Amino acid sequence: MFTGIITDVGTIESVEARGDTRVVVRTAYDTGTVDLGASIACSGVCLTVVDKGPGWFSVDVSGETISRTAQGQWTAGRPLNLERALKLGEELGGHIVTGHVDGVAEVVSVSPQGDSKRIGFRVASDLAPFIAPKGSITIDGVSLTVNEVADQPDGSAHFAINLIPHTQAVTTLGALEQGQAVNIEIDVLARYLQRMEYYHGRR
Repeated sequence: MFTGIITDVGTIESVEARGDTRVVVRTAYDTGTVDLGASIACSGVCLTVVDKGPGWFSVDVSGETISRTAQGQWTAGRPLNLERALKLGEELGGHIVTGHVDGVAEVVSVSPQGDSKRIGFRVASDLAPFIAPKGSITIDGVSLTVNEVADQPDGSAHFAINLIPHTQAVTTLGALEQGQAVNIEIDVLARYLQRMEYYHGRR
């Protein structure tokens, strides 16, 4: 379980094709305090630490994960938003994040708004119903609030968030550009509401 509050921006140092894809991530974390088997969210994807050393850890990324996350995510030199798993008693500063990516969104606009940036995204029709104004959403592992949603004729949706200077500085989102793909996790409550509606509709 995570909160969507990023605590480090790491960098992929190397990628090795095995049965799964072994990814080595450079980090500012004190890896002496990271246990093998621990979960770390890497740009919104919950992954298990399988090896580590001073200033680095490695994870295995399955083909299923690669197919469901942003294109180009798992390449050497790519920065990653990192968050260690939430411990009981810690402050829940963002919202409840599972680290299970629901899909990919595309950046459709980036514009200044004071010192902040307003960033617009497009999501496909399968995710559009789960995004609501003033609701929570996780973008590349970052907990954010949806400002507005505009449904499109083809069933997709455009939504926008505001990125304050602090978030621009401490995550990868400040460098987003039009056309870029990002990982999306919808609010966990929306998942359960959809499931409840599905079963209610079958009765």
